[in-house]
Amino acid sequence: MVVSRERTPNAQETFMQMAQAAGLRSRLLITVGLILLVRLGVRIPVPGVDRAGFAQAVQDSPISGFLNFLSGGGLSAVGIFALGILPFINASIIMQLLTAALPYLENLQKNEGEAGRRKISQITRYVALASAIFNSFGLASFVQPYAYNPGPIFLLKTVIALTAGSMFVIWISELITERGIGNGASLLIFVNIVAILPTTLGNTIEFAQTGGREAVAQVLVLALVFLVMIVGIVFVQEGTRRIPIVSARRQVGRRLYRERTSYLPLRVNQGGVLPIIFASTLLILPSSLAQFTQGGSEEQTGIAATLNQFLIQVSTYLNPGGPTPWLYVSVYLLLILFFSYFYASLVVNPVDMSQNLKKMGASIPGIRPGKATSDYLQKVINRLTLLGAIFLGLVATVPTAVETATGVTTFQGLGATSLLILVGVAIDTAKQIQSSVISQRYEGMVKQ
Repeated sequence: MVVSRERTPNAQETFMQMAQAAGLRSRLLITVGLILLVRLGVRIPVPGVDRAGFAQAVQDSPISGFLNFLSGGGLSAVGIFALGILPFINASIIMQLLTAALPYLENLQKNEGEAGRRKISQITRYVALASAIFNSFGLASFVQPYAYNPGPIFLLKTVIALTAGSMFVIWISELITERGIGNGASLLIFVNIVAILPTTLGNTIEFAQTGGREAVAQVLVLALVFLVMIVGIVFVQEGTRRIPIVSARRQVGRRLYRERTSYLPLRVNQGGVLPIIFASTLLILPSSLAQFTQGGSEEQTGIAATLNQFLIQVSTYLNPGGPTPWLYVSVYLLLILFFSYFYASLVVNPVDMSQNLKKMGASIPGIRPGKATSDYLQKVINRLTLLGAIFLGLVATVPTAVETATGVTTFQGLGATSLLILVGVAIDTAKQIQSSVISQRYEGMVKQ
């Protein structure tokens, strides 16, 4: 097949390369094999648990239902891979926050090169191990009422099994990143969400069949909203503000290089899905703490009872189905706005960007180098972050509002976070495969 080496590979060329190129084909086969191994581990249950009773409890809890969606059904099945990649994601978020706060980690990331990045990766694994142990203990405590022989021995065995399973999944994600098609952690979450989709779609079709024409109309409206949100997510995820920059003329020997015009891309949505994850975590925190402080006792006295009642009241008001849904939506949007600005401040530093432009002999037309450039970039970033936060707020609230209005509850779990993850990972994986196709193309040029 004759292709042009000057353009991005089209779909036909990409699929041909996936089938013919040995290097790309082996990476795809390794990725598929490792994903199947993870899906097998999700269905291997932890022994000594009434899985049917626990699955019903998970289905009735919105918090557990969301975590079950991200684990690909591993939570309801009480599989040894129930935690999946979530401890590593928590550790990565913690390390991003600590890197911005601790000069030692910031120096490792910026000045130590590859050795510093390996050191940060090693610290992230230790943090992931601690997170896995903590999450395993919380999940084991949650599962213990459904155990056939509850007690300290059951807790210890369950914590060890869940922690080992989670660390094994983290190792597999690194193998996919190194020897597969890349984006191992994101790809595993993507597969877990996709694994639940057949059940969700089946329940939706059953709802439409048993509910008559009105139910069919409700499902069609909800599906149309999801399609519109997916298109919007693609546009915003790929949307950038291109700030023009001009490189100064320079002379090397007798050759004079003219001014070159390029652009500095700034993404509209810098934080991706993280602001929604942070906001959702804070909103479900009161109900989680209420379950924890309840402690399984029927009667409580003193500070524990007062704290438990306070947390129950807060979780009641911060509930989309509670007496004050407007309060839930308002707090949710404010938290998304706050974390959007917070994460953008961690990812993009206008001062460093201004200094780098000055070192390269480049400048923004009409803007003086130095502080004026950093102020201008900060102003642009603030506007882009506001637009991104408004978009995230719409994605987070519109599907839930439409589900409530139409009465279709079968899509619960496939909310804003899941949609953003699905679309974002699909785009990144497609770009990874296209990059591999391009590298194969130029390897062919060298051989010729």
